[in-house]
Amino acid sequence: QVQLVESGGGLVQAGGSLRLPCAASGTIFRINTMGWYRQTPGNERELVAAVTVCVSTNYADSVKGRFTISRDGAKNTVYLQMNSLKPEDTAVYYCNANLWTIDYWGKGTLVTVSS
Repeated sequence: QVQLVESGGGLVQAGGSLRLPCAASGTIFRINTMGWYRQTPGNERELVAAVTVCVSTNYADSVKGRFTISRDGAKNTVYLQMNSLKPEDTAVYYCNANLWTIDYWGKGTLVTVSS
């Protein structure tokens, strides 16, 4: 079992920045990849960024150059640094931990970007 707790969401103006931490606890030694996904009403959840245990990263094309994902092993926390935010980044952001055959999800944190 893995528990994920997200924080850092909120309201920000276009062009601003936010950082989303996600703290993991439980059987964290089994985690392969941690990532952030987002979802808007009526749409499927989509990958924003992910980082593997080998610190290999993957980003959605829409956030490349603006978002950075990082992993702090000592704190069992993954961070999503979001810069140059756009109104289309508005969504509920979910933290994910992949343990090869099992996925765990956080409860989500709302990010709202005003124009």
